[in-house]
Amino acid sequence: MTTNGGAAVPIVFDCEGRSLVGIVHNADPGAVVGVVIVVGGPQYRVGSHRQFVTIARRIAEAGYPVLRFDYRGMGDSEGEALGFTAVDRDIGCAIDCLTRSVSGLQRVVLLGLCDAASASLLYCAHTSDRRVAGLVLLNPWARTNKGQARSYLRYYYLQRPFQRSFWKKVLRGEYNVAESLRGLVGMLGKAFGGSAKKRQDAGGFIADMHKGLVEFEGPLLLLMSGRDLTAREFDALAQEEGWRSRLSRADVRVEWLHDADHTMSKVEHLNRACQEIADWLRCTFPRPPR
Repeated sequence: MTTNGGAAVPIVFDCEGRSLVGIVHNADPGAVVGVVIVVGGPQYRVGSHRQFVTIARRIAEAGYPVLRFDYRGMGDSEGEALGFTAVDRDIGCAIDCLTRSVSGLQRVVLLGLCDAASASLLYCAHTSDRRVAGLVLLNPWARTNKGQARSYLRYYYLQRPFQRSFWKKVLRGEYNVAESLRGLVGMLGKAFGGSAKKRQDAGGFIADMHKGLVEFEGPLLLLMSGRDLTAREFDALAQEEGWRSRLSRADVRVEWLHDADHTMSKVEHLNRACQEIADWLRCTFPRPPR
């Protein structure tokens, strides 16, 4: 199917015998790359507070074709939900769909939030698809029990004594010291205990995420929300040597939205994210003059 003009057009495409549903924005020919919005979690192509609609429209206004779509088993798409570690074919078929829909388009940027960002890295690790020209990763999901516990210790327990609300509870006699200590001990056990094998098994997909990151040779935009435990967990992982060396390359841009939550639910934070994405696309993949 070929779409026309800059309108948002519904589209249905095949993935291993199942019909997937998506929306193509701005199919004008002449774009250097398009953008495939990968939607993860218990979501469909609209997203929380219509965030993917907003992001897609802003990217399209910047002159780049966009496809946002539902995985198999999610939203309006057919099939069984497989989870973010098993959607390589869905992403590949979405790339096929967008490149067929836009005349002359051959390469795409994958954009994902949370486990969809992780799925984008997994796709790069598993397929080495040369059509993927760039990645936009928002708060990638890299959760293990150990990582979650360490982030909770750092961003909750260590900051709690400096919060006024904490001391108000103490002075009112509402603070249960014994219960808090039990919670702290349990969290310390999760953060620093357990066998190496158990920790590796709990986050097996993370090794593939790292492989995708290292082997992907294109530019990358990483957007991180300051008020989000998921982002903080990934940031802790990103400080490790194998990750840090890749993320410090010149073709990687990291931007923190310091007051934003996980889904950038406030208008100003979502607008900032959209602006960062549009600016990065214009700088990295400038459209040829008409």
